[in-house]
Amino acid sequence: MSYKSILLNVDIDGPIGPITKIAIDLARRSEARLIGFCAADAPLPVTMAPEGAAIAAEVWQQLRDDIKKRFKDLHAEFDSLVAGSVATEWREALDNPNHALVVTSRIADLIITGAAQGASSGDSYRTVDPGTLALRAGRPLLIASSGTEHAPTGRIVVAWKDTREARRAVADAVPLMAMADDVIVVTVGSDPDDRTTAGIKDVATFLATHGITARTEVLKADDEGDKLIDFLSSANADLIVSGAYGHSRIREWVFGGVTRSLLDDTRLCRFMSS
Repeated sequence: MSYKSILLNVDIDGPIGPITKIAIDLARRSEARLIGFCAADAPLPVTMAPEGAAIAAEVWQQLRDDIKKRFKDLHAEFDSLVAGSVATEWREALDNPNHALVVTSRIADLIITGAAQGASSGDSYRTVDPGTLALRAGRPLLIASSGTEHAPTGRIVVAWKDTREARRAVADAVPLMAMADDVIVVTVGSDPDDRTTAGIKDVATFLATHGITARTEVLKADDEGDKLIDFLSSANADLIVSGAYGHSRIREWVFGGVTRSLLDDTRLCRFMSS
């Protein structure tokens, strides 16, 4: 089991070097095809005066032309960074970034993106919201921390919760954990019992069938999110694997406390499935 197609989302405004190097590293080690992708659009300027409509349309077209020019520059930079080290493809879309990336995700085993400002922040015309992506793409999502340039396969921590989303995340992350130096399965609860212990032992057994040795930790705490973040810090985790838990599917994705904390902590590399 491995990733054979990796979709890398690059931010139209930010530096793409660090996250592209992560994707190249992982694609090389997985012998995967790397697909560089960028999407952005410009809002149509609002004008109340009829005579302003033509000017607004001209400004809008200029903004979109600037985006197209930026696509060309990013494509060239992406090709320069890859330099033939892995098989690649480039795609771009003059469209809403969330929608365009969700549609394009059908081609990939794994999506890699950044989130410099955390979840649900930034310009929606130019920035992907990782929370929306985690719940809509139907593919596992690796959210890179700021400045990281290598695949986060040193110490991987699985934040276990006995849910469908967590089970999906563990299975999806097997190729990454197979590369790791150390894997820890941790669960946090206000009143852990024998069932809790049996649950994470089953996860470790599942991983063992894939040749992955994992340690287990059961932590007692009323505040699950704070305890988990503290544990990740003390363990010097390179990557946290978790399910993405959304509590509202009406218009905006509203996350539970732990998922929100992980999405907003830009110091962490996060791997999420839903």
